[in-house]
Amino acid sequence: MCYSEFNDVLRVIEKMDADVISIENARSGSELLEGLKEYKYPNEIGPGVYDIHSPRVPSTPEIVQALKRMREVLDDRQIWVNPDCGLKTRGWEETLPSLRNMVQAARQLRPAPAHAAADRV
Repeated sequence: MCYSEFNDVLRVIEKMDADVISIENARSGSELLEGLKEYKYPNEIGPGVYDIHSPRVPSTPEIVQALKRMREVLDDRQIWVNPDCGLKTRGWEETLPSLRNMVQAARQLRPAPAHAAADRV
């Protein structure tokens, strides 16, 4: 869902009972996260971690910070890592490095699988 006043309709979105919803967040200056501080959305949600309407490639640390802000208001199990909607507006030279940085940021914040930790012992 793009370009709406999501904080005004969060309760209605919840009633739709979608398993996961992807919502524009970065372009609005993370306004959605402010609403989620007050209203505990129970389902999974993908607040965009970077604004795709800019040709600028976001760095991995920048995306890590966006995800950390999301963790302040959402449980890890709720967060889906994705860019804001509209990715088709970008060329490959911007899209691929942006998505690589996004994947790297997600990997940095995810806990290592239990079997990987056991292998290191």
